[in-house]
Amino acid sequence: MRTIQADNLIAVDVFCANHNVEISFISSLQQIGMIEITTVEKTEFIDADQLRELERFIRLYYEMDINLEGIETITHLLQRISSLQNEIIALQNKLRLYE
Repeated sequence: MRTIQADNLIAVDVFCANHNVEISFISSLQQIGMIEITTVEKTEFIDADQLRELERFIRLYYEMDINLEGIETITHLLQRISSLQNEIIALQNKLRLYE
């Protein structure tokens, strides 16, 4: 588990108000393990490092009308593609050593 700095946290209710997102959507993402929520003195916070991914989830859900299961699948496939791309680069680098 990573340590989280207090100055790197954004209150869930403030984030939701600024992005016109329902708190229940954020809670649902946390329940299926897509994001982590930190609770400090009964207030829920999102780590700022998760913002980019969270905003992508919001676009997929609200703008493209993709359900949570679809978002989870898309995220898994994008991670798999990234992993395979990294593997290809590593193999190409190894191959260059033998040329």
